[in-house]
Amino acid sequence: MKLESLNATFVIDTFLLLLIGIGPKIALVPFLEATKQMPEATKRRVLRKMLTTATTVAILLLVLGGLLTRLLHFSPGALGVASGIILLIIAVTMVLGQHDRNDDSHLAENKDPMQLAVFPLAVPYLLNPAGIVALVTASAEASTLAVFAVVAGILIVILALDIAVFRWAVRVSNHLDASRMLVTEKVFGFLLAALAVQLALNGLSDVGVIHLTSH
Repeated sequence: MKLESLNATFVIDTFLLLLIGIGPKIALVPFLEATKQMPEATKRRVLRKMLTTATTVAILLLVLGGLLTRLLHFSPGALGVASGIILLIIAVTMVLGQHDRNDDSHLAENKDPMQLAVFPLAVPYLLNPAGIVALVTASAEASTLAVFAVVAGILIVILALDIAVFRWAVRVSNHLDASRMLVTEKVFGFLLAALAVQLALNGLSDVGVIHLTSH
């Protein structure tokens, strides 16, 4: 993600990366599975906690991400490699279905719903490694205040989309076709795996381990 100047390509790329990184798709199926046995009021409390937590962490990363990279002495490239590995694990789990479909609901029965809302629903499902990379990189490398403001504006749009999608999902969760949702999850998992590899490659290129040719 190049942060030197503002143009349509930058805006579109940032929007798509944040849509994947803190958009509703990855978290939607786990949220519905984890909350399907909960009363309606509890579902809404979990939703509020999940959205609040992800939003708070995202804002902190955008504001303080650059400072964290300096204090902890890691580069955005190193963050890209680490995030690519973690995102690849999430993608493989989505594609191969390595957990039982009852695991999430069983977990909800044995764990405080508010803790479940924070982990794993808020992080790493809603705010996932792709979003963390985008926000920390924007914080550390944005060349102007205008670039930073555009990233913040896109983040607000994505968070508004999250609110709309998850509120809709809570209302219609009993009528959603689980098999169709699983198919879309598998397909999206393949795309996430490709993104995870690209994040890792970009990180390796940033730290000078490999050289990527641009097309």
